[in-house]
Amino acid sequence: MKVAIVIHDLKGGGAEKMMMRLANAISKQHHEVDLVLLTNGGTNKDLLDNGVNLIELNSLRTASSVPRLRQYLKINSPDRVLSALTHVNVITFIACLSLGWLSRLHCSERNAFSFDKDVNKSPLIKFAYFLAPFLYRISPNPVIAVSLGVALDLIETTVVCPKNVINLPNPTLNDNYKTHIFLAPSHPWLSDKTKPVIVGLGRLAQQKGFSDLINAFALVREKIDSRLIIFGEGELRIKLQTQIDNLGLTDSVSLFGYVRAPMDEVHSADVFVLSSLFEGSPNALVEAMASRCKVVSTRCPCGPDEILIQGALGILVPVKSPNKLAEAIICSLLDADYDFENQLDKIERFTANNSASAYLSAMGIHGV
Repeated sequence: MKVAIVIHDLKGGGAEKMMMRLANAISKQHHEVDLVLLTNGGTNKDLLDNGVNLIELNSLRTASSVPRLRQYLKINSPDRVLSALTHVNVITFIACLSLGWLSRLHCSERNAFSFDKDVNKSPLIKFAYFLAPFLYRISPNPVIAVSLGVALDLIETTVVCPKNVINLPNPTLNDNYKTHIFLAPSHPWLSDKTKPVIVGLGRLAQQKGFSDLINAFALVREKIDSRLIIFGEGELRIKLQTQIDNLGLTDSVSLFGYVRAPMDEVHSADVFVLSSLFEGSPNALVEAMASRCKVVSTRCPCGPDEILIQGALGILVPVKSPNKLAEAIICSLLDADYDFENQLDKIERFTANNSASAYLSAMGIHGV
């Protein structure tokens, strides 16, 4: 069977990274896979396996990509089409509808829809978010949500019905994650550690709640001499650095930027913190657990409560509560009996092979 996976590009976002991993995993199950980029390029291109065909449509904008996507579909005739992210789903829906192929199309939502729809102010993107639930309602195949929380959010806040949505796990982990050998970290605070190190990871954007993490860390520092590293880049770098400087934390907090192998860094840290305001299914949290690092998370919509089994695998705190977050971080730093093996066992559903099998089954593909 031939599967076409349609995304915007490979520029490093979590959704794009997951679809690339899914493409690799489906290919390893002996199916032909095309990874179709509506535009082109991205930092993760070289992580694509040789067995996956990379198709770059080179459209100037997502909104203008329908003709090129339609032409690709007509010429290559994939048996199944899987798209990811709301605006890409709408574009792919229109292209498949024009060919009479809706039965081949499977759309996927990667984030909490009711929150995500307000992030991008572009009129075209906002229109896509308005239109998408109506398209999911009439689609012959249920939209795939990355967590139960994302599925429920779609059902509770849009016209989508329970029969119109299913949830499947992300391909977050390599199949050998339990025996993975980590490389030495690149950050000097981790490679030559002299005090406890707390880490956060993600785009420097409002959604990730790093301002709350920095405020919480200031409270942690009053009790435990420690350091904070945030890995990632984004539009809030200057604002966050100003906050760090104003709190007198310049020598204790590092905005280290993007790193190619963040889990090598997390493995050497003492506590990983997810401080997000909302998510879909936070891959960084799962990867941190696989890195044998203690984890603390906000109980944000959606995903952390499912991944951490309502707090059984790591402390959950309310969103935008630096005081509670600080208490949880301190508690984790002092926890000498943290159960890393149980943590590893409970995330096996997020392996690439398990995720690929679930997606193939949902798309009605069984065997080679």
